[in-house]
This record gives sequence, structure tokens and C-alpha cells, in this order.
Amino acid sequence: MGSLAAVLRHPDDLYPLLRLKMASRQAEKQIPSEPHWAFCYSMLHKVSRSFALVIQQLGTDLRNAVCIFYLVLRALDTVEDDTSIPTDVKVPILIAFHRHVYDREWHFSCGTKEYKVLMDQFHHVSTAFLELGKGYQDAIEDITKRMGAGMAKFICKEVESIDDYDEYCYYVAGLVGLGLSKLFYASGTEDLAPDSLSNSMGLFLQKTNIIRDYLEDINEIPKCRMFWPREIWSKYVNKLEDLKYEENSDKAVQCLNDMVTNALMHVEDCLKYMSALRDHAIFRFCAIPQIMAIGTLALCYNNIEVFRGVVKMRRGLTAKVIDRTNNMTDVYLAFYDFSNILKPKINKNDPNATKTLSRVEAIQKACMDSGVLNKRKSYIIQSELRYSSTMIVIFFIILAIIFSYLSSTRASK
Repeated sequence: MGSLAAVLRHPDDLYPLLRLKMASRQAEKQIPSEPHWAFCYSMLHKVSRSFALVIQQLGTDLRNAVCIFYLVLRALDTVEDDTSIPTDVKVPILIAFHRHVYDREWHFSCGTKEYKVLMDQFHHVSTAFLELGKGYQDAIEDITKRMGAGMAKFICKEVESIDDYDEYCYYVAGLVGLGLSKLFYASGTEDLAPDSLSNSMGLFLQKTNIIRDYLEDINEIPKCRMFWPREIWSKYVNKLEDLKYEENSDKAVQCLNDMVTNALMHVEDCLKYMSALRDHAIFRFCAIPQIMAIGTLALCYNNIEVFRGVVKMRRGLTAKVIDRTNNMTDVYLAFYDFSNILKPKINKNDPNATKTLSRVEAIQKACMDSGVLNKRKSYIIQSELRYSSTMIVIFFIILAIIFSYLSSTRASK
């Protein structure tokens, strides 16, 4: 009912949602028949449905390499995230993980749900990895080795300073950006991007996730995970977990805004990275998650709900981003619009208001300097529409047709 209410409030979400549903079904039909590749692509759909959609548009060789790269790093992340694994067991696995990808027999039971399946049947991933081209293998091995070493370092080290925070995010996400740039280059479709820009692409996504996932991470059982840097949160509370308590709501929001402001520093690098991409499929693959990130930050900023539950973009808007992101005009427009959503939320009494405003205005200037903002109508910021009874009737007729079609499809099966 919540989804239906959202569509009623935003009826123009319906078409992109239907396209997204059809694209998802089409992607599932394209799963290869070989057992190891079937496992890899099926697992990809389970651990990241949105990622599985954008990856399908890549050329076959690059798509396979990115799929395996993602699953290898997801498996590595599963080991790091499992707080039930003793440190003396976890650290050697992280450090040696880049060698395990060459071993068709290796597996390690950890994680939960689909992640446990991934780890238990990791031999499928290794088998697929060994079928990739040498250039792809070398890039994946190199990034996995560096990431595993970095994760091992922070198993035994708290994120104290902002420099620590940037270093941790480099290991777990900046290296993903570097690795993807290497895979794009190995495919022959893109020039090799500067490491600094590739790093920013990863850091912007990772910092957004860390901000959004505060409550999930702090409530992790049997041991909480803490990625917000002490240098930031200690300005507001004595312990990081204090941010979730209602009596600290004002300080929590100020701390949150400080974290969002920190993340915004990477946006201009991300825009430079994306503007240099030539291949349309690679561009969409890179741009859609970045737009989702700026949209998520716009929702999270000054929002106490980050400490109460889950804050995320509505599914219909996500579908629009996936459907309508095709070139840099779309990217500049989306970043400009989402920064416009964030800007009025800046409270002049917030300790970081001046810095936040400066970063938002720098983003907007970069978008305006592109000279393309007047070429496209916004689909993100829209005035409230008033719907006639006729529109509502038409909407329900369309829904009835869709349900009828789906029911007949199931019955025929």
C-alpha cells in the first residue's frame, strides 16, 4: 500500500517503474547457462539488484569482468563485515584473499543469507575468474590484494581522524574506483582515468553509504561497526552510539550535517571523471550510482530519521534516474536539482552551515558552467500536481490491465 500511495502522489513514476520491472525480468533471462556463470549472475541479482541492471548494458567481456570483480570484493567485504569471526582468523583471510581467487576449491563459511551462499560456493566465482582475460585478472588480483591489506589494517585500528576516514574509504571503495578504471582501460573502450578522480568516485559512494547506514552499523550484533571518524563525532557527543538517543537529537543532526558536508567535497572530481567517459554503457554504469548518492545525501541532510530508521530515495525516483540518465546533461541537471533540495535545509545556526553552503554552491556552479541546464526539464524537482478524478480513474484502469496481464502470464506457466 505504501508503494501504491507513492505512485498516486507521483503518477509519472509509473512508466519508469514499469520499464525498470521489465528490464529486471529481461536481465534475469540473460543469465548464462554454464553453472559457474549462472551462479555468478544469479548471485549478482541477489546481492545488488540495481547493480545487476546497469551491468547488463556493458559488452560481454567487460560485463563478465565487472561481475566477477564485484562478487570477489563482495566476498571480501563479507569476511570483513562478519563480526563473529575472531580477529586472528579474519586478518590472514583478508590478506591472502587475492590468492584464493585462483583456487577453484577454496571457500569459507561466514556471513548470512545470500552472502553465506556466496561464501559457501565461492568456487563458482573462482572458476569464472579463471576464464577472464589476463588483463582483467591482473586488475582484479591487484585491487583485491590492496583492499584486503587495507581492511586487515582497520580491523585492528579505529577510525580516529578524518585522514583515517579517507584512508579507510580508499581501501574499501576508492580502490574499487581504481579497479573499475583499470577494467575499462583493459577493455579498450576508455582511457585510464587519473587515480585521484577514480578514488573520489569510490569515496563519494562509500561515504554516502556510511552516513545512511549509521543505525544498522551501530546496532550490528554481536559487535557494532563504527566508521564515522572520532574527529567529527566527538565534537557533538561522548560516544558514537549516543547519536541514536532522542535526548541528543540536536547534536546528532549537527554531526550528520558535518558528515554530509565532508562527503560533498568529492562531487566536483566525480563530475570531471564522468565527463571524460566515452562509452555510453560505461557512462550509465558509473553515473547512475553517483546520482543516487547525491540524492541520498540530499534526503539525509538535516534529517533526524537517519538515527531512527532507513532513509532512501523512493523507488519511483530511483526508476526515473535509471531510465533517464544517458549523458552529462542528465548528470549535471540531477546534481543541480538534488543540491537545490539540500540547500534550503541548511540552517544558518548549524556549526558547519557556511562550509556546507560553500560546497553546495561550488557543485551548482560546476553544473551551471556546463551550459546545459536550460536544455532539459527537471524530473526531480516538480511542483505538486493536482489530479482530476479522470486521471485517477485512468490510473486505476492501467493498474487493472497490468494486474490482469501478470495474472494471465502466471496462469499460462
